[in-house]
Amino acid sequence: MRIISMLSEELGIREEQAEAVIRLMEEGATIPFIARYRKDQTGGLDDEKLRVFEERLKYLNALEERKETVLASIREQGKLTDSLRKAIEEVKTAVKLEDLYRPYKPKRRTRAMIAREKGMSGLAGYILSSDARDAAGEARKYVNPEKGVETPEAALSLARDIIAGDLSDDPKIREWIRGAVMRDGVIVSSGSAGEPTPYEMYYDYREAVSKIPGHRVLALNRGEKEKVLSVKVEMPEEKILRHLEKSLKADRNPKVEEQRKLAAADAFHRLIQPSVEKEVRNALTEKAQEGAIGVFRENLKQLLMQPPVAGHGVLGWDPGFRNGCKLAAVDATGKVLDTAVVRPTEPYNRVREAEQLLSRWVRQYHLDLIAVGNGTASRESEKIVADFIRKSGLPVQYVIVNEAGASVYSASKLASEEYPELDVEGRGAASLAKRLQDPLAELVKIDPKSIGVGQYQHDMDQKKLGEALNGVVEDCVNRVGVDLNTASVSLLEYVSGISKNVAKNIVKYRDENGAFRCRRDLLKVPKLGPKAFQQCAGFLRIRNGEEPLDMTGVHPESYGAARILLRDLGYREEDVREGRTTDIVRRVSRGASSAAGLSRKDPALEKLSRDTGAGLYTLRDILEELEKPGRDPRDEIEKPILRSDVLSLEDLKPGMRLKGTVRNIVDFGAFVDIGVHQDGLVHISQLADRYVKHPLDVVKVGDIVEVRVLSVDFGRKKISLTMRSEKGAGKNC
Repeated sequence: MRIISMLSEELGIREEQAEAVIRLMEEGATIPFIARYRKDQTGGLDDEKLRVFEERLKYLNALEERKETVLASIREQGKLTDSLRKAIEEVKTAVKLEDLYRPYKPKRRTRAMIAREKGMSGLAGYILSSDARDAAGEARKYVNPEKGVETPEAALSLARDIIAGDLSDDPKIREWIRGAVMRDGVIVSSGSAGEPTPYEMYYDYREAVSKIPGHRVLALNRGEKEKVLSVKVEMPEEKILRHLEKSLKADRNPKVEEQRKLAAADAFHRLIQPSVEKEVRNALTEKAQEGAIGVFRENLKQLLMQPPVAGHGVLGWDPGFRNGCKLAAVDATGKVLDTAVVRPTEPYNRVREAEQLLSRWVRQYHLDLIAVGNGTASRESEKIVADFIRKSGLPVQYVIVNEAGASVYSASKLASEEYPELDVEGRGAASLAKRLQDPLAELVKIDPKSIGVGQYQHDMDQKKLGEALNGVVEDCVNRVGVDLNTASVSLLEYVSGISKNVAKNIVKYRDENGAFRCRRDLLKVPKLGPKAFQQCAGFLRIRNGEEPLDMTGVHPESYGAARILLRDLGYREEDVREGRTTDIVRRVSRGASSAAGLSRKDPALEKLSRDTGAGLYTLRDILEELEKPGRDPRDEIEKPILRSDVLSLEDLKPGMRLKGTVRNIVDFGAFVDIGVHQDGLVHISQLADRYVKHPLDVVKVGDIVEVRVLSVDFGRKKISLTMRSEKGAGKNC
């Protein structure tokens, strides 16, 4: 119950929503299924909110387990009081829990322990007592050569060890100091000037802990790991020492004041400072990683949701120099028709041969698009392709395709199984062509971490990053839906409720028995039982099957409600297949232009809910599906820029206006492909005339944007762009 309350408070949802989500998860429901088909139970929580919920639930469950371990340990020591138990039970973070446990945690022998063994606890207590008058005089009573305490000064030193240890273990002290460092601390880095490195700006660098952005935290971490930088946290030492002294009441009695101040200084320098520095660095890193993972997730989602360029024959061109350029002709259905290697680039320069092959293939295989990879020799290949289009006069255009991860895929076991007749080069070129035809279907074959739309991904917790990115892929696949009769194993295994083995069984069943005619046939697939069917059925589409509703995202469990709805509104089921239900929302309510605009309090919707037995959320989703039967949500996104000519870096001039495609987003800006092979950077300060907190507030991966060239550094091949208006460019944003 405590976890439900915490989740409700943290995420701003009702407790009954939290209870419903936990119950559904415990029953084995996936996040895409809960988000899409259990809205009436969760109050309409979407997949993003549910991913955060799942992450926090894991954290809080682990925290509760840790609390039980801590309580058991302290109880075993006979030191568990009611107030301590209550404090542990109510703690909300792992850091604060460890602060509470610190005084009771089994430790190696510390100086404080040794001092206690030598009988100095009484002296430490005297120094801290309100009636202490003469610490040095009291210390003489504790001289004990047999225990190695030869002098009063040695006794005082041991007593201070006990005081320092207790100060260091005080959870309130540690929390206050952490807060002070987070507010007033400074990150400092230094490096030796030698060979140029990417870390030169950090060779003599200072920035407030409270203001340092995540990407700089990760850059400092990497520089430190590579032994290029030395990084430390400067703390507000004077303020911390005064706080420690005040907690020891070090200003009460001059004859004991010095001992208390010495103990406070020792506690800080020897015990607190090193551990708090580590805790602060860890907290900054964790926050930076969370931010970077968030950016990576958002970039990946936008990349996966890029619109398919369907209905085109595509020539995939994988650029190269010495090993030549690898080509693959792929028809409009994604079938590979031919592959070849041409050598129009250095050192061969066989441009004429390449042009002849292009001309023959374009005519023979009815190709009208060329997908050129953006890797090595892309710039040279793009010019060759553009020259060919101009000279030949053929109705062909080209697109630059991000080939990140393509080489990993083409050399993989999966690629060899998919294209057993092709070599590695042919697979890579075919993959580029199919990335253009259906980005989602092709990109799911690649480890999301290899797709290249993040920042500092190698410096992050790889398990956490992998889970986050796989969740994005899963959400995207299920949001779009999957054609049951054409989907690959790679695509099917991301569908809710379908494991890799079940995905293989689906493809095998399809190969042996022909196309699926209805969703219910899925129950004939080995190892796909009723539970898996419930989870996956709504996300799998069958076009031209026996059941018209199978081409929509309506779940089979709601077919009865959908049929009543169609009948009451004057439709036949066949109207769904023939696309004649596009005006269904207007028949429900004259005041709504789309299902998304229907209020759940609309009297007409409430009446239909009563008539069909479907919840209001479910009913609105059914209407949305029937409004655009068989729709692909990606079709509403702007298509990639098709080019027929090429620009070079030298063509760029300050003030030039261009259209480009956002390729990657990082904390400090967005990289935009403007057709010169080298992506330009729109710094965060140049994204809009207004203040921009984060680039994702303005742009997303795949956006087609208009930019203006600010400057070009030809030596470093760096292009600075702006999206601000010329009027707003003079303002300080």
